[in-house]
Amino acid sequence: MKRRITFPMIALCVGLLFLYAPIISMIVYSFNNSRLVTVWDSANSPTIKWYLALLKDRPVLDAAWLSIRVAAMSATGAVVLGTLAGLVLARFGPFRGRALLQGLTTAPLVMPEVITGLSILLLFVSLEQFFRIFFGWQFDRGMVTITIAHITFTMAYVTVVVQSRLATFDDSLEEAALDLGAKPAKVFFRITLPLITPAILSGWLLAFTLSWDDVVVSQFVAGPGSNTLPMLIYSKVRLGVNPSVNALATILVLFVAIGVALSAWLMRRAEKRREREMRLAESGR
Repeated sequence: MKRRITFPMIALCVGLLFLYAPIISMIVYSFNNSRLVTVWDSANSPTIKWYLALLKDRPVLDAAWLSIRVAAMSATGAVVLGTLAGLVLARFGPFRGRALLQGLTTAPLVMPEVITGLSILLLFVSLEQFFRIFFGWQFDRGMVTITIAHITFTMAYVTVVVQSRLATFDDSLEEAALDLGAKPAKVFFRITLPLITPAILSGWLLAFTLSWDDVVVSQFVAGPGSNTLPMLIYSKVRLGVNPSVNALATILVLFVAIGVALSAWLMRRAEKRREREMRLAESGR
């Protein structure tokens, strides 16, 4: 008996088509031989010349390398600070300043990026004047300032992810370890940290993606010669789209797809191992 096509299935197909049809068309046009992005050269296409031209484009390669370093450092810093903030909010209960900490950690989630970038720019300008007047040191904006700016808004996402994981955490495992004489630090590194590792990994990937994709905040805090890859692509789009941009975007989509698949596989593997350990523990009782 044939299954009847229902409205949810149709809505799913339309949603997937709406999301991925532009990406698929961009990938297809990355193999176009014509210099016009929207005109397909059927006589000489497909071709990989735009991928080869991309490998020789030094500004694009430098911007991509800068974006990778900034995203990796900002994601790592956001994970450290966001995990600590999530632990404090989820485990320490009511304390003086809790509402203030909760507001400060969630404010970047709802604050417009223009306001965030402008406020951070004013902070860096004030620091430049302070270091120049009192220490005679020129504080130039560049990779360091971009990284600090990205940490300020990406750590909020990590805090939400870690706090949500700790809210559904089974405290009986930690309590049992403490009752058996384990010290709090050992309980954290042997029980709590391994169980919240998927949330930390998800927060790191989310922070990496947000940092890699950011344009508005980076434009405020970046100095001369420190263009990130999104900033460079945005400038190229304003001056006219080059087919090499399609090739670059296709490579980025490929890396993202590999990263998502790898993270999903690792999280699924960790979940299966955790379920197996729980079954062994229950069978041994």
